[in-house]
Amino acid sequence: MRREDIQVFRDIQKNAELAMKAVDTVADKTYDDALALQLSRQSLKYSQLRNQAAGKLLSAHLEPTRSNVVEELLVAGNIHKDTLLNTSTSHIAELVIQESSRKISRLCQSLHKYENAGEEAVEMAREFMDFEESNIRQLRKFL
Repeated sequence: MRREDIQVFRDIQKNAELAMKAVDTVADKTYDDALALQLSRQSLKYSQLRNQAAGKLLSAHLEPTRSNVVEELLVAGNIHKDTLLNTSTSHIAELVIQESSRKISRLCQSLHKYENAGEEAVEMAREFMDFEESNIRQLRKFL
């Protein structure tokens, strides 16, 4: 496996883990059943994407990226701060949409940085970005 592939898979894994932390944090503040269901579906897909990326690294006898506790605390802390005074369904949907947009940007940057990544790594990153775009479309109905 090429270095570029490794980095893209690690970026996918990292983004999925941070997304799971964000969804788990915001889900505790969600009172709308439809939004809670949407967030649960997202969390499941993030878990699948994380496991796929980690599986690719493991199959190449490489160690998957370890969770960065500081980054996870920053994600959770920002969500707590942003929902301190407003836990409305539309506000929570807006926060999740913003986070999805950030993940799309980070993965685009990763693909540009590692432009020589193989087809499999690029395809998984694009699947992740397509999933995020789908999330944004689904969450817009909660705004």
